[in-house]
Amino acid sequence: MAEQPKKMNLVQLTFIVAVNMMGSGIIMLPTNMAKVGAISLLSWIVTALGSMAIAYGFAQAGIFNQRPGGMSAYAEDAYGKSGYFLVFLLYFLSLAIGNVAIGISAVGYLASFFPWLASTPVATCLGVIVLLWLTTVANFGGPSVTGRIGSFTVWGVIIPVGMLSIIGWFWFSPTIFAAAWNPHGLSLAEGMGSSIALTLWAFLGMESAAQNSSAVENPKRDVPLACLFGTLGAAVVYILSTTVIQGIVPNEELAKSTGPFGLAYAHMFSPVVGSIIMILAIVACLGSLLGWQFTIAQTGKSAADERMFPAFFTKVNSMGAPITGMIVLGIVQSLLALMTISPTLSEQFAALVNLAVVTNVLPYIISLSALIIMMKTAGVSQGKYRLNVAVVLVAMLYSTYALYASGHSAVMGGMLVTALAFIIWGFIAPRFSANTQTAGKFASTAHGLAAE
Repeated sequence: MAEQPKKMNLVQLTFIVAVNMMGSGIIMLPTNMAKVGAISLLSWIVTALGSMAIAYGFAQAGIFNQRPGGMSAYAEDAYGKSGYFLVFLLYFLSLAIGNVAIGISAVGYLASFFPWLASTPVATCLGVIVLLWLTTVANFGGPSVTGRIGSFTVWGVIIPVGMLSIIGWFWFSPTIFAAAWNPHGLSLAEGMGSSIALTLWAFLGMESAAQNSSAVENPKRDVPLACLFGTLGAAVVYILSTTVIQGIVPNEELAKSTGPFGLAYAHMFSPVVGSIIMILAIVACLGSLLGWQFTIAQTGKSAADERMFPAFFTKVNSMGAPITGMIVLGIVQSLLALMTISPTLSEQFAALVNLAVVTNVLPYIISLSALIIMMKTAGVSQGKYRLNVAVVLVAMLYSTYALYASGHSAVMGGMLVTALAFIIWGFIAPRFSANTQTAGKFASTAHGLAAE
């Protein structure tokens, strides 16, 4: 009898969850948070609690619904195929927007070596577009290399950021931190809400935590715990690293930096060490971008296979790469880069992050709200039902607050995209026989009533 493959335990799954979230999302945050002041660190408290609630909600949904599609499949339980499509399309677009933001992060660190990249908004935008296309073309070779590169290069961010969280305190100056605390005279509530979208950006990806449930020894116990512990672990590293850096680098200098972690290591050790950290961050961003470019193309292919996306997304080359879809996505991302041109690199990054958060948390709310019908169908105990509803309600209210905190322009962009999604769905809906049959029944009933 063949030996069953060994499954992951709680510690291993927790580690995977934390690594999946950390990636390149953190490396430009200190600059953007410094523009508000160290008081923006209070946003981490709200975001950490909200993110743990979201992670728990997805862990529970993953137990009740293990169909392919993740959040889209969850939404389908409550809202049918239209819910599946809306969540898919919004999440798909959030990945595209996020890729441009990762490109901005890479250009920011590259600008330390090539200052002309940050000299004008046009130069920055062109640099981002070049990186987007380089990583798109690099994926034409198929998935065999992409996954290995991404799993290796992510440590270019995790190791320096994690180390800073521990050793950075030896260089921490209470005086520098105090001067950075509240340069703009914000109230406590304003400070706590000032960077909600930016801090949530660092946690995006936690929705993938429940996807490994089939490879876990005890999924009903370990998946929810791993989601919570992994999110909590990432939160600790995020909070410590962004706090300690505010006490190492003067706030005014940090707010202008295009490579904040490299700058911190330059202050701690030497410019040479700072440059090494910059190079590691660039490699990590490029590896992350490479992986996400392939992931988003594969996501489009999966939707096309389900007849929810244009058929050309299904076409793959001999090495399994959906090249046509990748080229279309490269054009879309280039347009996003052009549409979000801002006076400075950090402002463009913030605009993209806010829009990515809006298009991401809408699917969070829709898919998490479906957990109620999942539990009703599964017939869970009253105690379990109440606990899950309470936690998911916190997750959805936090997500709604994150929408508000993202700002008017980002929310407007998200609403326009949602409106377009429903317009597109109107043309796609007839493809699904269940919907067509229902429409036929309605038409027959209406005809019968008219005849009477």
